[in-house]
Formats: sequence, C-alpha cells, structure tokens
Amino acid sequence: MSTKKELAVAALCNGTVIDHIPSQALFKCVKILGIENMETAVTIGNNLESSKLGRKGIIKIADTYFPEAAINRIALLAPTAVVNIIRNYEVIEKNPVKLPASVRNIVKCDNPKCITNNEPMATIFEVDGTGEQIEVTCHYCGHSIAASKATIK
Repeated sequence: MSTKKELAVAALCNGTVIDHIPSQALFKCVKILGIENMETAVTIGNNLESSKLGRKGIIKIADTYFPEAAINRIALLAPTAVVNIIRNYEVIEKNPVKLPASVRNIVKCDNPKCITNNEPMATIFEVDGTGEQIEVTCHYCGHSIAASKATIK
C-alpha cells in the first residue's frame, strides 16, 4: 500500500483559491461571488477533510482575481475562509477574509413589511459580531438575523 497522498482537488496554474469554507456555507458563497456562470474553469470541492473545520469546502477559479471587497462579502457566512492568489502554480498571497461593516444587495430582509420587500430597491445590512456569532441588521427596518440563517439574494 502506498503512503503517497494525492490532492483531492487538482492544482491551479493561475487564479484564486478560496479555502477553509465551512461545508454548509459553500454553495451560498458560490452564489454571493456569482461564479456559477463564469466562463473560466471553476472547481468546487465540498466535504473535504480539514484539521481545522472537520469538513470544509474549497473553490478554485482559474485565471480570475477578485477585488478584496468582493471576496470579503463571503465573510458573513465563511469567517474562516482564506483567499489564496496563485501564479505559476505557486501561492503568492494568502489572506483571511475580513468582515465588512455593511453589505449591499446580498441578503434579503426576512421582515415582510420591510420596504425592500415591497419596493424595487437595494438591500443594505449592517454587520456585527465575530466568528460564528455574526449578525446582520436591515438598514431600513432594523430587523436582525444571524448571518448563517440569512437568505442570500
């Protein structure tokens, strides 16, 4: 029996790798980043073994680099995520996501009386907390919800 380990997900020549995403948040992160319709190669791995999380998700996007503000939006659901920038198969940058102070047009307000559910307008939520205790509060009606339970638009 061989002692050699293989990568669970193929190596990437150039692009972005988002690692250490909690498995239950992986597909919401895909939606937030809008990568489901990308033209470049996208690899998504879920329920992979992780010493930190037990099970994790990973997203690899070839030949694509995101602005920091776009990536940080996933911190709502994946505060443990780490963004790796890859060039020539080498990690040249490794950055944890940072929780933004507010998010726009990502979360849907659960309050049926909220103006954002009755008028065509962008949602804005203030973000508060750390780790798994992140809460979002609607800018318009003040309704709060745990980020992990929020409905992603």
